[in-house]
Parts: sequence; C-alpha cells; structure tokens
Amino acid sequence: MKRTYTLFAVVLAAAASASAVAGAQGATASAHASRATEVVLHHTSLGTILTTSSGFTLYEFTRDRAGEDSCMKIHGCAQVWPALETSGKPTAGAGLKASLLSSIRISGGARQVTYDGHALYTYSADSRGSTAYVGVNAFGGSWYAVSASGHTVK
Repeated sequence: MKRTYTLFAVVLAAAASASAVAGAQGATASAHASRATEVVLHHTSLGTILTTSSGFTLYEFTRDRAGEDSCMKIHGCAQVWPALETSGKPTAGAGLKASLLSSIRISGGARQVTYDGHALYTYSADSRGSTAYVGVNAFGGSWYAVSASGHTVK
C-alpha cells in the first residue's frame, strides 16, 4: 500500500514538472515562431538527424499520415510533444534538401514544419543534443528522429 502511494506521488510530481516544462517550451516555441524556422542537421550517437537551430532533436509521430498532425487530436499530446511552428517559409540548413522542407496548417491557424511529409515535433522535457526520447512510445504511437533523406531514425 505504501509503495502505491509513493508511486502515485512520483507520477504526480513528474506530471507537474512536465506541465511546467511544457508551458515554458510553449512560450519559447511561440517566441521562435515569429520568424522563419530553420531546420539543421546534428551528428549524434544515432547518426545525423534533424534538429532545431538550437540543437533540439526533431521527432516524427508514427500515427501521423503525410502532411498531417495527429498529435493535436489527442488530449495532452501537444503539450508534451509540441509542433515545430513557423510563421514564414522554413529554411534548410547545410546538408538538407530545401525541397523536402514545407509546412502544414494546424489548429488555430499556426503552421507546422514538415520534412519529406513528416510533421515535425519537439519534446517538452528534452535537453539540447539529447536523443534519449527517440523510440519512446506515447499517445498511441512511437516518436522517432528523422534523417536528412527523410527516413526514420530509430
């Protein structure tokens, strides 16, 4: 019984922490959305993957179809896995094909960056350069990194 209360307390603390981080990340994402978003390549232990210009890993969601954001339709998902938004045409860093970079309209009129048809997301509790969340199963699908060719990196 005591173990159940301890586990419950840990889960509540983690949820509160994730909520605070998500709020801060959302404010940061909104601030960065005021200009065109740049997607760059970063070398990691998993290989070379897409990241934000600040070095945060970009993820694809296996529940998405080409040009679609399924996460926004799932309660709580967008707070944990925020869409990479842009207000201008997204730009491709060195080694990326600008022709594979685009955006889709999501709820509220915002635009989400896509690469080779994959809607791109960040993770609210991520740290710069981390790949620890690649392959996580959450919200009914898996979250993977994306390569310069647009392929899934597991």
